[in-house]
Amino acid sequence: MNKEPNNLIHASSPYLLQHAYNPVQWHEWGPAALALAKAENKLILVSIGYSACHWCHVMEHESFENFEVAEVMNKNFVCIKVDREERPDIDQIYMLAVQLMNGNGGWPLNAICLPDQKPVYGGTYFRKDDWVNILLNVADLWKNEPEKARNYAERLSEGIQQAEKIIPSTTEITFDQAHLTEIVEPWKRHFDITEGGYNRSPKFPLPNNWSFLLRYSFLTPDEASFTAVCTTLEAMAMGGIYDQVGGGFARYSVDDKWHVPHFEKMLYDNAQLIDLYAEAYQCLKFEPFKPIIEETIAWVFREMTADNGLFYAALDADSEGVEGKFYVWDQAAFNEVLGADAVLMGDYFNVTAAGNWEEEETNILRRTIQDEDFIVKHAIDEETLHQKVSLAKEKLLTARSTRIRPGLDDKCLTAWNAMMIKALTNTAQVLDNPSYYQSAKKAAEFILNNLIAIDGGLYRNYKNGKANIQGFLDDYAFMIDALIALYETDFDEKWLTEAKKLSNYVLANFKDVENEMFFYTASNGEELIARKHEVMDNVIAASNSVMAQNLQKLGLFYDDENYSEKASAMLKSVLPRIKAYGSAYSNWCIQLLNEVYGINEIAVVGNDIETTKKELNKFYIPNKITLGGTKSELPLLKDKESEETKIYICRNKTCQLPVGTVAEAVKLLN
Repeated sequence: MNKEPNNLIHASSPYLLQHAYNPVQWHEWGPAALALAKAENKLILVSIGYSACHWCHVMEHESFENFEVAEVMNKNFVCIKVDREERPDIDQIYMLAVQLMNGNGGWPLNAICLPDQKPVYGGTYFRKDDWVNILLNVADLWKNEPEKARNYAERLSEGIQQAEKIIPSTTEITFDQAHLTEIVEPWKRHFDITEGGYNRSPKFPLPNNWSFLLRYSFLTPDEASFTAVCTTLEAMAMGGIYDQVGGGFARYSVDDKWHVPHFEKMLYDNAQLIDLYAEAYQCLKFEPFKPIIEETIAWVFREMTADNGLFYAALDADSEGVEGKFYVWDQAAFNEVLGADAVLMGDYFNVTAAGNWEEEETNILRRTIQDEDFIVKHAIDEETLHQKVSLAKEKLLTARSTRIRPGLDDKCLTAWNAMMIKALTNTAQVLDNPSYYQSAKKAAEFILNNLIAIDGGLYRNYKNGKANIQGFLDDYAFMIDALIALYETDFDEKWLTEAKKLSNYVLANFKDVENEMFFYTASNGEELIARKHEVMDNVIAASNSVMAQNLQKLGLFYDDENYSEKASAMLKSVLPRIKAYGSAYSNWCIQLLNEVYGINEIAVVGNDIETTKKELNKFYIPNKITLGGTKSELPLLKDKESEETKIYICRNKTCQLPVGTVAEAVKLLN
């Protein structure tokens, strides 16, 4: 290791700090580094990754810790390290550049730019010798043919600015069932009906895809989509992608059977999956989903929660320099921990002497037999099996806790925290667990008290007692979504007030006058070489699709046509793209579903709102907003004061006569 630290020693990001003792003279992205490149007329090398990224660690070890490689980098470039989770705006631009150049992208992401930040070359992971050759060739181009480099960078930058532009819709569109059918029918061809997910590997959970398909199959109804959702959720819960001992999901599985995970655990994946499994549990009442939800939340509370109530970003895939070492078991160690139950539990978790994957004699715990079949096979009753499994998990977790742990990325990001707040809030209702709501409330209050700037905008990050990065559209979109979910849980209108304030901030500071979409960066933010829109839903729903749904809901809560019309216009402009690639626009599809089937506005008044709400939570109503309370200024609740419980079902500005029981209310929905 280099004994002298570089400039990253002052960073707050755990990813940047991992590189603080590289011999590469890294800088953080900022005015000082960018000015240095201009002053010295040097190329900029932007290297982007994140703390839980396995191949980022590999490239660091092979190249960035190597003194000869560092010498080439330091001599010819101003080297800048970027944590993509802190600065997704920078990552977005250079990822698009690399995709335009090579047709694919990923992390680590390495872009070589002119002193004005315009990219001229880029790629992902490079072996050491290839990396040095590329560096020398591009440096030589800049030295001997600078005009050629400038021309190419100019054309590439124009491509970045034009790519993914959404053309506003000029034709009149009426959303209908035909639109949904056009999107879903071709989508079905990609389902893996045996293993769940899609017919490909690696397999990513893509929670938003399955959330839409669950709602679609329920409202339409559609058996093929419904079966695909159930198969996928069950297969993931039984697979190695799910941590069978400690709860929580890895980012993806490298194979097509959910068996071998890429072991990193991300907060955003787990927040969305908690929410998805809770929604599926509410719909299906399928008991095996309940422990998956509870164990994953237990992992979040145990390993991912700060004292202030916020949630950490990620757990690394590697420990002791080996991917997955913390999580795998050889049969001898497994048997030693479980003693008399070792053979039974070995069969339950697919543990063998030879090992169950390519690493010799090691096992990734997974389940290959359904509980009901396992009970028959071993002639035991259900209660005994559940007791033995529970005890085995407890013993294995205790034993595993003595191992060297994967690295923790302990920064707290607003967008990802908001996803967890929403997930905990929704799950608190579905499972009737107030402690989940209390945790969500604590985190939300911390953000509102500590991550709001003087101008009313949000900060993105919180680490070591401070926030220093301006929020991006996803921070606003997911925080507004979480605040709406909190209101629908406790009916405290302060949450809606804050959601409205943040929405108005977005409308003022993120709008694009030429486009219905919002920019990803604020107009008062740092100026980069392009200002992009985030439109396609990926492993996380696009910030524009989340924002459109927020405005759709706030339009109903406040009876504000401006919000509603903006949401509808956003969906109309993206609709032509959805047909060709539904799974990449699944959150937009949820909004389309709401447009086609309408949103039920359920207002509850009276002295016993809590009991009514609990009863209502037993029913799966995917297309609804819920309001409640007395003495409210919300249009739907105004002048509806009552001591006895009354439930109003309203749609399209029309309310049915109030009813006194949830059973009667549900009939009105159907």
